[in-house]
Amino acid sequence: MGTFQVLDHPLIQHKLTIIRNRDTGTKVFREVVNEISTLMAYEVSRDMPLEDVEVTTPIVKTVKKQLAGKKVAIVPILRAGLGMVDGFLNLIPAAKVGHIGMYRDEETLQPVEYFVKMPADIDQRQIFVVDPMLATGGSAIMAIDALKQRGANNFKFMCLVAAPEGVKALQEAHPDVDIYTAALDDSLNEDGYIVPGLGDAGDRLFGTK
Repeated sequence: MGTFQVLDHPLIQHKLTIIRNRDTGTKVFREVVNEISTLMAYEVSRDMPLEDVEVTTPIVKTVKKQLAGKKVAIVPILRAGLGMVDGFLNLIPAAKVGHIGMYRDEETLQPVEYFVKMPADIDQRQIFVVDPMLATGGSAIMAIDALKQRGANNFKFMCLVAAPEGVKALQEAHPDVDIYTAALDDSLNEDGYIVPGLGDAGDRLFGTK
């Protein structure tokens, strides 16, 4: 079973409270999502492999650590996942970015895939799938299904807010995937929204209704 972790760093929790507030406007919401994503990227990259490298300081030659060159791909689930990409790129600017487009059928509440575009070597990359909300888990499950069908095999899923139902569903469908969230909320309501949540992340990021 992959790990499940709530990233409860004080700065992450403080900033998450800002974007939960219904009175936070689009500009601030977008900026703070970016800040939280950078802080989360720092936390979830802890186990990236290192290798020895010789470096000459102003004083002496020495052998120290650098990233071992494991290729990284960030895969946002469109459209709300786009709000988390730049936060990651702040720390790992060489990462490739793939995209998976999903929308939720308003009748069935099930996700429908409409767009997939990935780096050619996706099977060789550590993949961070990002989406602000893990609600029913349907979109995350379908996104990882789509990636596995294309040969990917090394995943971490990262969200801002998760519902217990979504965590359970994702763990059951993809037990090999590590899940990281800034908050585990109470439940889903009858409309499939996380409670207390932060509303529709896509609408709040992009100023739509």
